[in-house]
Amino acid sequence: MPEKALRVRLLCATPDPARAVALGGRLCYSDTNIDQLYENMEGRSEAFVEKLMDLGHLSPIEHASFTFGVEGVSRALLAQITRHRIASFSVQSQRYVAKDELEYILPPSIKDLGPEAVERFQADMEASFAAYDRWRGLGIPAEDARFVLPNAAETRMLVTMNARELMHFFQLRCCMRAQWEIRRLAWCMLGICRREAPALFKKAGPGCQATVCTEGRMSCGEAARIRTLSDELSAFAAKNPSDEGILSWVLERL
Repeated sequence: MPEKALRVRLLCATPDPARAVALGGRLCYSDTNIDQLYENMEGRSEAFVEKLMDLGHLSPIEHASFTFGVEGVSRALLAQITRHRIASFSVQSQRYVAKDELEYILPPSIKDLGPEAVERFQADMEASFAAYDRWRGLGIPAEDARFVLPNAAETRMLVTMNARELMHFFQLRCCMRAQWEIRRLAWCMLGICRREAPALFKKAGPGCQATVCTEGRMSCGEAARIRTLSDELSAFAAKNPSDEGILSWVLERL
């Protein structure tokens, strides 16, 4: 039964997202028609976006959206990411997609215990799928047989968020107190967003990115290291790496 690894790909995004945001923000304060505003934003979008961010005028940021294809994540992650309600999700169905084997995610904490622990986990996965296969063989529909499948079962999804919701997502899920799997995904998405729209996402990231840690007594105590990591990610994203390059960069550090 195959262990699956995280993959993240930007499928599509708002063309010239900084200009779309700047146009929305400028429109709020101008009597100029939209065609003229569009021309006026030529070469000025990023500076105006930074001004909007400093003012805390965030509603225009919702005009930029990004769609990601995500594979190699668990159903446990799915339960977390769908709590971000200002987003759109399309998820591979366990009702309609029949599997001949269980593809699963192996937690690093188990892998760190060594080969014997990994074999034990794999045996657990095999037992779970054997139960699923047995119920299917008795004529039980997949929508009911799936009840015995584990949270480790791999799933695939498309995720679309606007830039404002992405900032909220990054604030919560790039935090070192976020669960490891969704934290890795969030940092990958952050790197891609900084590559595509650096003016929009320069200050995006965990809560400690722009201010002091908001976790209080639960702080990881690593705010300085995380800020350094964030700066390094920005520098790397500025080199226009591929999605796979950003993924590799993140997995090497998180």
